[in-house]
Amino acid sequence: MDSAEQAAGERRVRELLIEPLARRGLARPSSLTRAQYEEMCRDLCARLAYMDSLSLEALEEQVAANPAGKDLDRLPIANRILDWAGQIQPPRDDSVSPLMRRAFSHRMGAAAIEQGWGPELLDYLRRKRLWPGEFMVGELRKAGHDNARQMTLIEERLAAGRAVPPEQVRWRDERAAAAVRCRRIAELVQTGGAA
Repeated sequence: MDSAEQAAGERRVRELLIEPLARRGLARPSSLTRAQYEEMCRDLCARLAYMDSLSLEALEEQVAANPAGKDLDRLPIANRILDWAGQIQPPRDDSVSPLMRRAFSHRMGAAAIEQGWGPELLDYLRRKRLWPGEFMVGELRKAGHDNARQMTLIEERLAAGRAVPPEQVRWRDERAAAAVRCRRIAELVQTGGAA
């Protein structure tokens, strides 16, 4: 997303989410000062700029129907709104969070790319938005090994001219694209770029 698209997206979020909720009378969360609330709104606008108008309207409806606070007259905290937004319209696959950038610049990410479990790490980071602990790293490594073996079998079948179901070919192509994406994230972090 370039800067013009980002700015247009932020305006859309303000017009279709923030302002309608304020008109409905939802006040800032009681735990936030006015300055913190304004910063929360700016951050929401930046993070949700990828959403289309219909999704923002759906999110506004959901937030309005689920107010926070003792008297149910408060805006929920940003984390809850972001969670709902991700359920309504997940971020585009080409977006790279700071967590993903850090993970693939870390020795864990380098090992994942080198050992072939980068796609599993990328998928985990997208779904969970959590740094994986040792146990999860082991699970991701094992899943990556199993999936790499499955890819090898598919490649061998294709090379031998045998039939391979289209969904397996599609899975192989998606996993290969995810592996390339992992390498791109690592390279971009090393060069100081953004994915």
